[in-house]
Amino acid sequence: MVDAAKHKAAESAFIRQVGEKEARKLHAQRKVTQTVWSGLGMMGLIGWSVAVPTLLGAALGIWLDKRYPGVHSWTLTLLIIGLVVGCLNAWHWVAKEDREMRRELEAKDE
Repeated sequence: MVDAAKHKAAESAFIRQVGEKEARKLHAQRKVTQTVWSGLGMMGLIGWSVAVPTLLGAALGIWLDKRYPGVHSWTLTLLIIGLVVGCLNAWHWVAKEDREMRRELEAKDE
């Protein structure tokens, strides 16, 4: 009788352990799919976050050069400023995403 109870307890512990592993595996598979798509989306977002300010700076510079010609090129100056602003924006976005991913991992480990 005691052996049957031990066997039953071991069997239910084994079933629970298998169920937990299955749940972790399914969660990991969903996470990988989400990570791939979010990674591709982030690459696109980072590209646009650099390109848009750069192009806006160049367009404003061209407009200023036509309206107020001078010794220095507004186009080149604003293009560089737009590029710097875009790179800072992309760096900020990547740092924010990295903090969130680390926070998720730390919460999962606890």
